[in-house]
Amino acid sequence: MNKKLLTLSTTAIAAAIALAGCSSGSGSGSTPGMNHGSSSGAPAPSAGHNSADVTFAQMMIPHHAQAVEMAEMILAKKDIPAPVTALATKIKEAQGPEIRTMTGWLDDWNEPAEMAAGHAGHSMDGMLDDAALKELDAAQGTEAAKLFLKQMIAHHEGAIMMANTEKTGGKDPKAVDLGKQIVSAQETEIKEMKDLLATL
Repeated sequence: MNKKLLTLSTTAIAAAIALAGCSSGSGSGSTPGMNHGSSSGAPAPSAGHNSADVTFAQMMIPHHAQAVEMAEMILAKKDIPAPVTALATKIKEAQGPEIRTMTGWLDDWNEPAEMAAGHAGHSMDGMLDDAALKELDAAQGTEAAKLFLKQMIAHHEGAIMMANTEKTGGKDPKAVDLGKQIVSAQETEIKEMKDLLATL
């Protein structure tokens, strides 16, 4: 089961990167000298971002990928309360496209999609370890719903911390704006999840 979960996680990330790679090849900003999509006065696309933007994208991609994996686990179970499945669907539909967007940015910036060795995914704020993922995978019904909500609240809190760092330290306007969107959306979802937990 452990190997299966690890494979699921890495497969989800690899698939997201592959999808983004397919879609990022076309579009504006690929022609030298064209600055329509970059910040004003930037001599080249690469001048519009800094290391904080890169770190934000490299860390948020696997963080989002795990949230999508958690949501898919819940959506595959029976007897999950409808409000919880609705929330899981919303998280999956929001974070999947954000993974593709951030992977596209890293490609445009000529930066690697993954962090350098030494930055283990589970060291990121809010990331579940293998045992916690296995526990969620095995849980059923209302207990699974409760566990998902508790784990996702902590997961969201970690994402908010990373997004706040991007808001204050980032340079690329698109990345900073996504950081703001993540904070706003996930703070709202945390409140929703806490309210849901109180009803289960």
